[in-house]
Amino acid sequence: MTIRNWVKFFFKALLIGGIVTGILGLFVRWNDVFSEPFSNGQWGEFLAGFVWLVIIGLTMSIISQLCFFAYLTVHQIGMNIFRTLRLWNWIQLLIIGVVITDLILFRFAPNAQTTEQVWLYGALLTILIVTGVVTAYVKAKWTNKETFISALFFMIVITTVEWLPALMVEAGNIDSWVTLLLFPFLAVNAYQLLVLPKYNAQSDVDRQKLEERRAARKAKA
Repeated sequence: MTIRNWVKFFFKALLIGGIVTGILGLFVRWNDVFSEPFSNGQWGEFLAGFVWLVIIGLTMSIISQLCFFAYLTVHQIGMNIFRTLRLWNWIQLLIIGVVITDLILFRFAPNAQTTEQVWLYGALLTILIVTGVVTAYVKAKWTNKETFISALFFMIVITTVEWLPALMVEAGNIDSWVTLLLFPFLAVNAYQLLVLPKYNAQSDVDRQKLEERRAARKAKA
């Protein structure tokens, strides 16, 4: 990818993280952050709270992008170690199963102290899995079917790794942050996974045009 296209890729992903977190935060963190300033007409504090959430979203987007490029390296290492894509896919499926089991038994179950929390964590887990499956399906449809497992691994396992700090917050403060931070990670990860081939293809076109211009200048010289 060329520097120009990487900058576009980076800032669009950054914008997605900030917008998703800011807008969703208006609902998820309303009682904690926005209710009192809104009721009292303290619009400066209201805006400051929104900007704070956007900044958190920008930070989450940067973390997501770092993890994405780290995964690309891990994926290549996995291919080299296990030699065949089929075996590497089975390993990825096994890890997906382990991660989902860990989420249920060691992250959600200890904190599900009320019926509402059980429903909340169940809904978040469902959103994670469904979004992962849908994104992987679209990725496989746009590229080739062999990418489905790797895309599913990225959307579920890597998203969970990024989400882990929120999952480790002490009970009592966990619900709103767990809910809020899942969505920017899912949005940015899905964006990166689906549009990266577009930017790579555009980079190839840009390099070809650059070579043509160089060749034309040499011919004129």
